[in-house]
Amino acid sequence: MRFLISLFICLFTLSSFAQINSSVTYRNPVIAGDFADPSVIRVGDTYYAAGTSSEWGPAYPIYSSKDLVNWQYVGPVFKTLPSWTMGSYWAPELYYHNGTFYVYYTARRKSDQHSYIGVATTKDLSQGFTDKGCLLEWTNEAIDAFVIEDAGKLYITWKAYGLDKGKAIQILGRELTPDGLKVTGEVFTLLQAEPNNWEAGGVEGQAIFKKGRYFYMTYSGNACCGPECNYQVGFARAEKLQGPWEKYAGNPVLKGDQNWRCPGHGTVVTTPDSRYFYLHHAYNGTDFIFTGRQGVLSELVWDNKTGWPTFRYGNTPPDQAASPFNVAQQQNLHVTTSFEKKDKQLPWVWDVSQPKPEFKQENGFLQLTPDNYAQLAGSFLGLVIKKGTYTFTAEFLPQDKVLQSVCVYGDAKNALGVGVSKDSLELWQVKDGRRQILQKHPLPNSKSPIRLTMTSKQGKFYQFSWKDTRGKSGSIKDVPLDGTFLPRWDRAPRLGISVREEGKATGTVGSVSLTYD
Repeated sequence: MRFLISLFICLFTLSSFAQINSSVTYRNPVIAGDFADPSVIRVGDTYYAAGTSSEWGPAYPIYSSKDLVNWQYVGPVFKTLPSWTMGSYWAPELYYHNGTFYVYYTARRKSDQHSYIGVATTKDLSQGFTDKGCLLEWTNEAIDAFVIEDAGKLYITWKAYGLDKGKAIQILGRELTPDGLKVTGEVFTLLQAEPNNWEAGGVEGQAIFKKGRYFYMTYSGNACCGPECNYQVGFARAEKLQGPWEKYAGNPVLKGDQNWRCPGHGTVVTTPDSRYFYLHHAYNGTDFIFTGRQGVLSELVWDNKTGWPTFRYGNTPPDQAASPFNVAQQQNLHVTTSFEKKDKQLPWVWDVSQPKPEFKQENGFLQLTPDNYAQLAGSFLGLVIKKGTYTFTAEFLPQDKVLQSVCVYGDAKNALGVGVSKDSLELWQVKDGRRQILQKHPLPNSKSPIRLTMTSKQGKFYQFSWKDTRGKSGSIKDVPLDGTFLPRWDRAPRLGISVREEGKATGTVGSVSLTYD
């Protein structure tokens, strides 16, 4: 009898353990690729997120989700860049009010090259936003907007004094007019960076939410970006939005580890069952700056004794965690497209410092028109890199006096690729504004399509090969090329196609394929 009882208890315990551990999990990132400074809101049963695009157009990608772990690309905030701006498209903050979507975004102004905050609105996210112009300028820089309602009034908060010598960096606030399109009233201070602790590099990326009698704030400190980053997250709270704000004694509360480095700058959203999730960015521990700051989801729980939130899985971002709605995560990052069909448009991006590329799908090809031979890397169309190890192939119809390439592109002065012209293959590099042909191979003059392939390992090392439809093929430079010079301080490279011409020809692309290891 004792044996049967023991066996029953054992089986019951195993069954209970299985039930406890049977919840569906997701893996970070939930939004793969370069998606820094994410803002997330919930409208009804749908979540929307927007992120930094930096020097890439179209500005600010938008995603939607029903479960916080499976996200679909909706489109950009701006299909046409706001006329007052010229770059540095950072930190878009979404807000929904009285049936209207707002975005409060940071951009660099053409007239003085200072970064300030603009505002735009829409009724339909899929149609993009209508810009309302520059909303807020403050000394030499005003960035990282966050908007919250309190007692029927709207308030905007932002980071100030980041470029003002001799002044401590602060997070400031000010009332907005009821339509959310203008600032009014007096400016007040919420937080100030402490120079002798983890905030020495400044405070920014604030997100505010209300629970009980307190406003709570997540904010980030130290260096956000690049190989020397040391970004971290802290908490603060106040009974009134205007303060005084109390910083949590246990700050910083979220740090990097070997899986996710330099986490920070996100926003908090709640589920219908009152769970709290922080969508923020972090660098992947393996691919690091070569894939950029990716969209990472971390859950907050509450300490009933102290009244402060804490991160459910400790003080580092989870690599794997319980899915918020017990929904399985399904990510297909691969891209395979033949341009014979017009039903699928790829989410192309381009360098906003250069003329916008002219391209169209016509007669079974993607046709890309070069803008200016002086563009060292050519007219470039790119895709966001989701993982550092991948294979990218494009099929070109060779043209006379035009070089059509697969390439990886950091900016107009730093790129690497291999191209095909009517009679040759050319391995080229643009580094620090200097263009260099690394190798050149003759090809039989033929109208046969040529497939060019670029293979990346961890976003650092690149190899190139070619193949034609008659079965001829070959590698180009057996030794991998070092691409560690490509990432910019605040953004990862993009991969794609470029066209550089000596005459008036147009690039002709039949298909592209991108597969990740």
